[in-house]
Amino acid sequence: MTEKRSRPTIADVARHAGVSTTTVSHTFSGKGVVAAATRERVRATAKSLGYRPDVVARGLRSNRLGILALVLRPLETLDSSLPEGVDYFLRFAGSAALAAMDFGYGLMLVSDPTREESPAAALACDGFLITEPVTDDPLIEMLLGEGVPFLSVGKDPARAAYDNWIDTDTELMTDLVLKHLDDAGATRVALVAGTDPNSWNLGAETAYRAWAAARGQDPLVAHRPETTGESGGRDAADELFDRSDPPDAVYCLTGRHASGMLTRVRERGFDVPGDVQIVGGSDSEHTRSATPPITSVDLQPELLARVAVTQLVNRLDDLDRPVPPGKLHGRLIVRNSTRTP
Repeated sequence: MTEKRSRPTIADVARHAGVSTTTVSHTFSGKGVVAAATRERVRATAKSLGYRPDVVARGLRSNRLGILALVLRPLETLDSSLPEGVDYFLRFAGSAALAAMDFGYGLMLVSDPTREESPAAALACDGFLITEPVTDDPLIEMLLGEGVPFLSVGKDPARAAYDNWIDTDTELMTDLVLKHLDDAGATRVALVAGTDPNSWNLGAETAYRAWAAARGQDPLVAHRPETTGESGGRDAADELFDRSDPPDAVYCLTGRHASGMLTRVRERGFDVPGDVQIVGGSDSEHTRSATPPITSVDLQPELLARVAVTQLVNRLDDLDRPVPPGKLHGRLIVRNSTRTP
């Protein structure tokens, strides 16, 4: 029988790196003074041994710091933590911070703590909020393994074994958008989806393909990375409208893609909404200020944030405070890029 391998400890890291346990602790906690070369050697040793500084984090968490950590997962793949024209993340983080204050907590916005460059302080919290986790999300794996309380907005698509998530009804919202386009006279609808493997992209595409199949339409799907922004929307327009059977309506899941789509479609001589109707899956400054303004889904990040914070702190405090009411699938804001049904 093979003996189960024990997890590496802080003492193991210290021994292999040739330093004291205090130096290892200071390396990961940010306390004390550790020379840069020593710090790098300790981190490299810890990584090779498979050690994570959860011992420090658990010690801090045992004192109930009154801190929630927020990981905005989509920002991990974007080119900036403040993507131009995108206000969803600011609205979510601001509302979450204020909701946390109402319950006597602070909110700490951090990058994924499983990444090597993430600050050690990212683990010094009572619980985590994670927006739009990706398939086999490493952070969720870590939190489940360590028993750290968390709540995700959207589900890790690959995991059926956890229930600490909020269902944003992506499929339902997709159906509502497609019904709007159908009612507005669209006969051939295309979808432009992002490439992040999260429930938002995957759920919307699944709902769209089912909708197309029910109507006997071949699905028209273009994928563009979220990082491509408006240029990605323009590229997707060329892909869809170079076809012999182009669409007469396009649902773009990001506002930046929708804005680029609108610009390129008009450059190609199409009238919007006369020839082509466009809907954005996430309302933003790009969709509001476009010419014509783009019909979009307001994902209501303020409501989502308040619901998420309330549910998480109820778990932490073992209380049953009322959760803010409201539908979590967002609401469609009809503008001039689509026709009146």
